[in-house]
Parts: sequence; C-alpha cells; structure tokens
Amino acid sequence: MTQNLVLIMLGCAVLRISAFSTTYLNYVKPGFRPFLIGSGAVLMILGVAGLIQAWRPGKGSPGAEAHGGSPERHAHSGDGSPDSRDLSAEPGRTPSPEPEPEPEPGHDRGRERVRHPRDRGHGHGHGHGHDHAHGGPRVAWLMCLPVFAIFMIAPPALGSFAAARSETPPPRGQALTAFTPLSGDGPVDMPVGEFIGRAWDDDSRSLTGRAVRLTGFVVPSKKKGQWYVTRMQIACCAADAFPLKVAVKGIQAPPPDTWVEVTGTWIPQTFGKMPNGVVYPQLSGTDLVKVDTPDEPYE
Repeated sequence: MTQNLVLIMLGCAVLRISAFSTTYLNYVKPGFRPFLIGSGAVLMILGVAGLIQAWRPGKGSPGAEAHGGSPERHAHSGDGSPDSRDLSAEPGRTPSPEPEPEPEPGHDRGRERVRHPRDRGHGHGHGHGHDHAHGGPRVAWLMCLPVFAIFMIAPPALGSFAAARSETPPPRGQALTAFTPLSGDGPVDMPVGEFIGRAWDDDSRSLTGRAVRLTGFVVPSKKKGQWYVTRMQIACCAADAFPLKVAVKGIQAPPPDTWVEVTGTWIPQTFGKMPNGVVYPQLSGTDLVKVDTPDEPYE
C-alpha cells in the first residue's frame, strides 16, 4: 500500500507542475509538456489500481495461511475427524511407533535443546509467516523527497549562481544570410543569443548604431564597471544549460538574479582577431527596467 501511495504522490507532483502551472518550464523545454502530463496520469492510475487491489479481500492471503493454518488441517481436526481416528486399524497401514516417555524431572537438565531453523527468530509456530509481513527497505521513502520539494519549495530556474560557474561555448560561425536587416526606428527587442550572434558573426554589422532591448537576469562581473545581462540556453533540460552573457556598461548593476530589460547600443570590438578564451560582447546601457521572471526563463 505504501508503494502505491508514493506512486500517487509522484503523479500528483508531476501533474501539478505541468498540467496546472508553468513550473515545468524551470526544468525542461515547452515541448515536453504533453509527455509530463501523460507520465503523471499513468503514475496516478497505477497507484490507484494498486490501492484498489490491496484493499480488495483476497483468498489464500499469506496472513490467513500463517496464523490460521491450511483449510485441510482445520477440516480434519477435532474428535471424530479422519485425523483423530486410529490409523493403525486400517489394512495396509504400518502402526506408528509408540511415543517415547517423558523424561523424569531433573534428567533433562544440562541438555541443549535443538531447534528447527524455521523456529529461529520467533518463539511461536507461525514465525515463517512473519518473515515477509514487514514492509520494504526504508530507503524507498527517499522517493518522497522530490515530491515534498515540488509541493513545498518548488526549485526555481537556474540563475546567477549556475551562470557564474558554467562555461559558455565559443561562438559558432553562421551563414551570412542568417541575419535579416533590423527594421524600425525604436529599440529592437532581441533575444540575448541573437545579439551575441550578430555581434560576432554578422559581416554587415547590423547592430551598429541601433538601440536594442535585452531581457535577462543580472550576473555580477569581476571587472569593475560592468555586469552581465544573462539568459540560460537549454537543448533539452536544465542539466545541459549554459549561459549567454552580454556585458553591460554605463548602468549600475542591480542585485544578482534580478530580471531586467536593459536598453542600449552595441559596442563594436576593437581587436582584429578573436582572442583566446571566452569574450562577451558589450552593450552601452541607456535605460534599465526591472521586470518579473518570465514564464519561460530559458532561450
């Protein structure tokens, strides 16, 4: 019954974060929602079916056999039953040997009683049935920890702590036709990943002189006078996430993990060849607005 209750709790936790909220976006991409809902429903159905099976009275249960004995034994016990008649009177039967007389008091002192292996551990005749009556390993209760974590303290999306300790892969070369010209006169809302791609790989330098607006969370920098507006990018789930960072200059850094919309212009690189290591593109900030954490925190 305990196993089935754990299955039901796991199913409820998965359905809570996927079917009734957008919390699952802190851990996986949006395309995984149908699979999470389906797996949560299957866990709940299996748990409920197991509880119904456990509550249904069964025949020949281990408890009845262990404590009450077999039905055949009860059917032939008592006066006048087949077990109580004298079998030695039937033809073809070998008379059973006479029982040995009880030893006189004092004669069996010092003798060690030899017990059958089945009797060890219990002093009564139904110890064999009790060997399997207790539950499974206690370590199985650790399966409840993620359930309690989701219901009580749902872990948030990855933030500045993970971004400061994750390595950003070097920029990949893209085709020249991958970037379309920027239209409009006002600030252009742009994903952080696109800004990084245009800064390093766009030969037309479409970012030059254009105001852009980036949305991300704040990550402190070891260099004085700058900080990073950051988004984590995932391919499947939070386990493979890596940070996309843009160094912001000219605006005082808000507290870490604060989600902001920062407006500014691209600062073109002054070096001719890409130096070794990870180099982040720079943004000269002109405006900053604090925003709420988006429902989909990853790019």
